Amino acid sequence: MNLENEKLHAGMTVALLALVLLVFTAADLLKADRLFSETENRVLAQKPKLSLEGILSGSYEKEYESYATDQFVHRDTWVMLKTRMDILLERKAIKGVYLAEDGSLIEQHLPQNYDQAMADKRVGLLRELTERYPQTLVMLAPTADNIQSYKLPPYAVSYDQRQLLSQVKEAVGEERVIDLFPILEEHREEPVYYRTDHHWTTLGAYYAYLEWARKVGYPPRSYDPKDLQTVSDTFLGTLHSRINLPMEADKIQIFPRTNNRKVKITYDFAKEDDSYYVPSYLEGKNQYGYFLDDNHAFIEIETAYAANGKELFIIKDSYANSLIPILAPHYEKIYVLDLRYYNGSLFSLMEQYVTHSRVSVLVVYNCIHFLEDFSYR
Repeated sequence: MNLENEKLHAGMTVALLALVLLVFTAADLLKADRLFSETENRVLAQKPKLSLEGILSGSYEKEYESYATDQFVHRDTWVMLKTRMDILLERKAIKGVYLAEDGSLIEQHLPQNYDQAMADKRVGLLRELTERYPQTLVMLAPTADNIQSYKLPPYAVSYDQRQLLSQVKEAVGEERVIDLFPILEEHREEPVYYRTDHHWTTLGAYYAYLEWARKVGYPPRSYDPKDLQTVSDTFLGTLHSRINLPMEADKIQIFPRTNNRKVKITYDFAKEDDSYYVPSYLEGKNQYGYFLDDNHAFIEIETAYAANGKELFIIKDSYANSLIPILAPHYEKIYVLDLRYYNGSLFSLMEQYVTHSRVSVLVVYNCIHFLEDFSYR
């Protein structure tokens, strides 16, 4: 009788699993494919076109696997459940994100992912840039895992960005490097990084501005952190997208003075605007895009208040987007280049805009993006 019961239970288990698979398969077939995930803030894989060439090369199988994974029914819910399981298993990092003791999320940067050859390549390119344009200053911002390491789980390891900064100083000269470690460490218990995103906050950018002003010898404008204005309190950033857990949202803040100045901004030689900020982004997931209309290859900013003949050419990643409105009053014109979206020659473009000694050059990246992305033709 026991043997018969075991067979019955086994049969019921198989039938139940088959039913579950059938239900999910039917749901997958009946639901429409999604183009974009608001939660993950990315385009989802679409159904690949079947071809003999794709089958023979194996590319069709790989593309279909990505498609099936991205389009799986209730994907966002499964991501959340997977995260909860990882938490129960007491994993230090989930999808490259540390869950800090205070509930904030900090991106993981393991030392083995950033070898010396990678650093040598990027620093070599930076050295060539500074040799061609000696008026170049370099601002490489440390990320939260290096500044707020006290929040990390026990025995968590991070790539040492101080080591990278030391190599940069040796290569281009310490006088050209704006070292943000001291000022960010001084204020590390303040909200200088978002809790759910990999960017620094406007407050973090403000402290970077103070160090920049000290380096170039400009009297800083009279911004006061007490005056920061909240324009959104519903920001859930890129790190939250990876784990999809319910948590307290971040605030997007600005200094009101930066929104009251006359400015003409031209994006990619076409689209024009009269503000550093684009409120429509605050209605969606990618709220950091509020600063300078997210990402563009080239931006030209003309201010109506500097009247000093000074110009600035910035080569940057998205960390600069919240910094630029703060430092803009010091220049009549600012040219902003994002190499990730620009396909032309860097030096050919600079020859058009860096035409006299009153045009300064500033490189702004976070240390990790610099290692991963800094490259030019």
